[in-house]
Amino acid sequence: MPAQRLERNEKHTEYRYFISSLPEDINLASRARRGHWSVESMHWHLDVTFREDYNTTSDKTAAQNHNIIRKWCLSILKLAELSLSIKRLSLKKKRFAIGLRPVKFLEEVLNA
Repeated sequence: MPAQRLERNEKHTEYRYFISSLPEDINLASRARRGHWSVESMHWHLDVTFREDYNTTSDKTAAQNHNIIRKWCLSILKLAELSLSIKRLSLKKKRFAIGLRPVKFLEEVLNA
């Protein structure tokens, strides 16, 4: 797949090769690749923002419940990006800022 980017007014093209069992359809392959990276992006956010990899919960049900709560909180943090007061912070800093005044930010997010 050719990937093009513009850097210092120069156009650069690089080719990326993938091994797949999908039929030869560039649109299908592109959607599959983007879909995979959107999932990887969510897992990266869960690990960085909520330190999910360091979770030592041994009870399977509790671990699943924590995972659901973290994903729900991540979606709230993404909605908080619309908030004017914490718009330019990283998700980790947004989590901290919301933790300081949770009622204020929850009202902002729910009223948006």
